[in-house]
Amino acid sequence: MLNISNTELQQEVDLKSFKSGKEIFSKKYYKALNRFLIGFGIICFIVLFLPWTQNITGNGLVTTLTPGQRPQTIQSQIPGRVEQWFVREGDYVQKGDTILRISEVKSEYFDDSLLVRTRQQITAKSFSVGAYGNKIVALGNQIAALKKERGLKLQVAKNKLMQSKLKVQSDSIEFEAAKTNIKIAETQFNRAVTLQKEGLKAMKDVEEKRLKLQETQAKLIGQENKLLTAKNNVINAEIEINRVLTQYADKISKAQSDRFTAQSSQLNSEVEVSKLENKNSNYKVRNSLLYITSPQNGYINKAIIGGLGEAFKEGEALVSIMPADIDLAVETFVRPIDLPLIHLGEKVRVQFDGWPAIVFSGWPNVSYGTYGAKVVAVERFISENGKYRILLSPDETDHEWPDEIRAGSGARTIALLEDVPIWFELWRQLNSFPPNYYQPEGNAKSKSDGKKKK
Repeated sequence: MLNISNTELQQEVDLKSFKSGKEIFSKKYYKALNRFLIGFGIICFIVLFLPWTQNITGNGLVTTLTPGQRPQTIQSQIPGRVEQWFVREGDYVQKGDTILRISEVKSEYFDDSLLVRTRQQITAKSFSVGAYGNKIVALGNQIAALKKERGLKLQVAKNKLMQSKLKVQSDSIEFEAAKTNIKIAETQFNRAVTLQKEGLKAMKDVEEKRLKLQETQAKLIGQENKLLTAKNNVINAEIEINRVLTQYADKISKAQSDRFTAQSSQLNSEVEVSKLENKNSNYKVRNSLLYITSPQNGYINKAIIGGLGEAFKEGEALVSIMPADIDLAVETFVRPIDLPLIHLGEKVRVQFDGWPAIVFSGWPNVSYGTYGAKVVAVERFISENGKYRILLSPDETDHEWPDEIRAGSGARTIALLEDVPIWFELWRQLNSFPPNYYQPEGNAKSKSDGKKKK
């Protein structure tokens, strides 16, 4: 056995002389082995022609079909401090249920009567707006009265101007008459002097004519003075009209300026009222934010900010919640070389972690423990892991997925392609070729119908 001696045992001892040797060396075992090998070869040859379903396998996670059904964290829109918890981890909450109460940490919101005082400020500013409105109306009435008074004053001044112009005309006529009278008086005086020299008139008559001439000259000077006075009155009347226009223009401009100032103040007050209303609304909303409520029905997963009196910033996650009513889905990843083989509506078999299964990837009909799914979305951009993300939803025509499945658990997916012989699949695997490129029947029919229509 160990080749220690050059003497062979079988040459010295006849093993067939023993009972066990007779039973062993008398049978021809090689005949049974040959039959087994021949039968096995025939079976393997037949198996090579059996159908094999090409597939694309991948690993993924259980998720939800819509983003709103996925696990989420609840944040606070304002900074604060935890005052009271109303739930425990694992509790079921409905939409609108209070999860915790917080308090303010900013000093400008510490006042408990902040809303009341803001409302008082709004009321006071509203009264101020009304007062400015009344002032604007009063100034408008004052401007109207000034304009009316200006019209009357202008009418009086214009009448006075008209009277002065008529007086000028009257005095000018009288002045011309005085000129005529003085000419007549001079003629009569000269005639009287001539007649007196000739002895036809007495000296008394000459004196009377001289006196009359002097009176006529005095009247001429008086009429000229009246005429100049009337012309001055015309000028004074025109000056009075300008004075009235200037005076009332100044008064009306001042009243209009006061009215514009009042309007500006009214608008500023309205702006302040609007700002105060905005602040008041913000304060109301801020007070409502002191109670953190559930955005939807779900389960409390984890309290991220624990304890009481702990402060946090705005936007910081406080608690994690998992929605209760969800549509489960599976996200899996495929290689870029397999992406052209994935189509919307493609049938996929899914094996969930924790559920026993017997999987024959090439024979899905004989597999046990897998569930049906279909492709509902294919990612347009490659993921960080160098693969493309595929989203799967339950297949309504297959068995329902277990209710005990939780989002986040693992899953193994098998995308079913077309059927080929086993020998072809072995040849493809040995040469590292991708599965056969194909189009689903629905897509192929639609494309052929489109070509016919063209």
